[in-house]
Amino acid sequence: MTNDIFAIMDISNKELVNIKNKVGFKNNGESFTIKAGVQDLSKVRCVQFKRSDTLNSIKSIFTHTPKFSCVPVSLLSADIHPNARWQQNGITVAGGNRQGNGINQLSDPWGLYVDNDQTIYVADTSNHRIVEWKQGATSGQVVAGGNGQGSGDHQLYNPEDVIIDKERDSLIICDTSNGRVVRWPRRNGTSGETIISNIYCLGLTMDENGSLYVTDFGKHEVRRYRRGESQGTVVAGGNGSGNRLDQLSDPSYVFVDRDHSVYVSEWNNHRVMKWMEGAKQGIVVAGGQEQGNDLTQLSYPEGVVVDQLGTVYVADRGNNRIMRWPKGATQGSVIVGGNGSGNGSGEQSNQLNVPIGLSFDRHGNLYVVDRGNHRVQKFNIYSYA
Repeated sequence: MTNDIFAIMDISNKELVNIKNKVGFKNNGESFTIKAGVQDLSKVRCVQFKRSDTLNSIKSIFTHTPKFSCVPVSLLSADIHPNARWQQNGITVAGGNRQGNGINQLSDPWGLYVDNDQTIYVADTSNHRIVEWKQGATSGQVVAGGNGQGSGDHQLYNPEDVIIDKERDSLIICDTSNGRVVRWPRRNGTSGETIISNIYCLGLTMDENGSLYVTDFGKHEVRRYRRGESQGTVVAGGNGSGNRLDQLSDPSYVFVDRDHSVYVSEWNNHRVMKWMEGAKQGIVVAGGQEQGNDLTQLSYPEGVVVDQLGTVYVADRGNNRIMRWPKGATQGSVIVGGNGSGNGSGEQSNQLNVPIGLSFDRHGNLYVVDRGNHRVQKFNIYSYA
């Protein structure tokens, strides 16, 4: 990795796009990746500059033809202030109209993907479909599946996660009960193609090179699939079910940072592990103190996101809360949820009932799949104090 930083400029209005965005440099060819992505590459220029450069000098560089090309990819890590806080009352942005199969309803949703324009893609598991909800919409649009439970190319069976492959303009879906990962055209697709078979996939993500990382719940491992590969390489676990540092037990969701370190949540070990690229074992970065509701514990963790500082955000499913664990911390803090009687579940706007999928938009707003309430909740960021 270079010590330089790349700035991104929207030349249509001569403004720098989030100048603090750091971008991964690739030595194999003169290209680099925009961390947060852009909608229209024709209106974007990229340039390399030094950490010591001033804002004015950076702007002046943009008058020259850029040397490098830009490649939009999915969000690699969120830029979130270490003292950020979120509104405690969530806003329902998908579902929330009780369980059902209507276009304004969800049924046992699991994973989600939030695009740059805040469009949400939800794995609507028990409806066997992927639904797109645009910002401010009161109903969604089926973009994959929705043809009943089944194993046909036009069907899904309990899909549990979804991401967008920007380069191929397609959805990649954990078609969990069919034991496969499928690629589905993002626009007007009527069927998908199987790209990975014989896998009990719960979660997936993609790095800036287009490599796919998939959890295999049945084999207790995470595999990386480079473009065109069908077998993949084990990058976490793969040593049977267990609680040793070289093992995983029922891995659920996965996140990959800019350094290609893999973060994976484990149901049965009630922890989040970090496996550095090429490592033979991982380190515990959240939980790992047996199941419980103390701030040192997790209970069946699910969705996981890691920010630019290495802070881990995790959906603490069994405790109906979202937690933040700073890098190196031995305990976390609750940022939303955890309110109510018993285990904290409920359907009020400040409550969660079995939170699963977790994501941030480019503004730092938090999105949570509130599975038990058949909705997606958005918690707006409001403070850095």
